[in-house]
Amino acid sequence: MLFMEKECAKKEQVRTSKNEIYMEFDAISENEGLARVVIAAFLSRLDPTVDEVDDVKTAVSEAVTNAIIHGYGNQGGSVVMKAKLSENGRLSVDIVDKGVGIADVEQAMQPLFTTGAENERSGMGFSFMEAFMDGLEVESTPGEGTSVHMWKDFACRTEKKQPLLQAAVWNRDSRL
Repeated sequence: MLFMEKECAKKEQVRTSKNEIYMEFDAISENEGLARVVIAAFLSRLDPTVDEVDDVKTAVSEAVTNAIIHGYGNQGGSVVMKAKLSENGRLSVDIVDKGVGIADVEQAMQPLFTTGAENERSGMGFSFMEAFMDGLEVESTPGEGTSVHMWKDFACRTEKKQPLLQAAVWNRDSRL
């Protein structure tokens, strides 16, 4: 297991109630888009910025794509996505497969390392997940599958950004 976490620089008050989702879907490339849409909708209750939504969607997309391509070799199977919003504004996402697993997780997480070079894979999936989320843990057992756990703290916003839902709202003076 490899664990990486970014430190929170500044706290912003985020009010939310605990909420969880669980979704299992076929390991086919068309469902990567489904996972992106579902996580964006789930996240919307925190009123994230467009950039924050894109970060989470990209990380989820990379994890699901890894499960489909590397975990199952595009041969089918199932992928589980679990997401949780905690009361303190943390989004946690797990992407789990029962595919071939990863023999050396630390090596697999190195930028540009890929087992899919013949299929023009860049080897940046884990790097993107790590860059776009605040924390990442990967557990894998060869022959049993892989679990990617990542999270983003919405209470740790470092600068004020215009939330996504406010971008389409009229205020008294003009459009925000």
